[in-house]
Amino acid sequence: MADSDTGAVPGATAEQSASSPSTPTARSRRPVFGRFLVLVLILTVGVSGTWVLTTAASPSSGPTTDEIPALGIEPADVEPGSEAPVEESDTGPGHHGGAGETTLDEWADDLAPVVGVPARALRSYGNAELVLREENPDCRLSWTMLAGIGRVESDHGRHGGAVIGADGRPSPPIIGVALDGSPGVKAIADTDGGKFDGDTVYDRAVGPMQFIPSTWAVMGVDASGDGKADPHQIDDAALSAAFYLCAHGRDLSTGDGWWDGVLSYNRSVDYGRTVFALAEHYADLARGASTRG
Repeated sequence: MADSDTGAVPGATAEQSASSPSTPTARSRRPVFGRFLVLVLILTVGVSGTWVLTTAASPSSGPTTDEIPALGIEPADVEPGSEAPVEESDTGPGHHGGAGETTLDEWADDLAPVVGVPARALRSYGNAELVLREENPDCRLSWTMLAGIGRVESDHGRHGGAVIGADGRPSPPIIGVALDGSPGVKAIADTDGGKFDGDTVYDRAVGPMQFIPSTWAVMGVDASGDGKADPHQIDDAALSAAFYLCAHGRDLSTGDGWWDGVLSYNRSVDYGRTVFALAEHYADLARGASTRG
């Protein structure tokens, strides 16, 4: 979950997205990087934490469910900082010829049934990797790390029966419990006037990557090219998460860098181990598909 102030009432989010399907574009890359430089200076609180400090909300029934999207996933048996998930650079988009949106779309469409991630979500993770290769190549962000986080946070935008539309927004919106200081829950007073979470008293984590509005206000970026940064829109959320993970000069291909990044997103070691297991799982499946191809 993220600390920042951005907000759009859930109903308004769906209404805003009704215009036209969005596809990740490079149009926002320049202003995005400027925000990243500011972000490095002020990030002190984890982005997520939703599943450690709170339980998730079912978008259809309100923020009361006890279900956690990744509850049944076995965490990896690995010590924090000891290693990063085994990756292969050629599992990402853009390595097998071609360039641009068509290649990204084909990569996502081909890989989605293999790794069990919706193509629309996979496209957003792949787009974020492509942007970071250009803007911050030393970070070495992999789509598999974002996919692991996306699986834990919201089951890739499907939590509670939500479905990601062509515009990249889950319907119904995915909104967490009120951060009201209840047992096991952080206390964060409202920072967005209910704009994104519909709550004018307390903040709530929102969207596929479960950003807190106060964090989104600092580092939310527009990856879809629709002119606004929206934590409910999966392209925006995935790219914002990517820049967050790459802050402070991290190299996510190293054990120290990867763990520093994932624990900045959520300070639970079990959370990090679960994301680790998922990242390796997705990489293994993608490698297998590449070998067969």
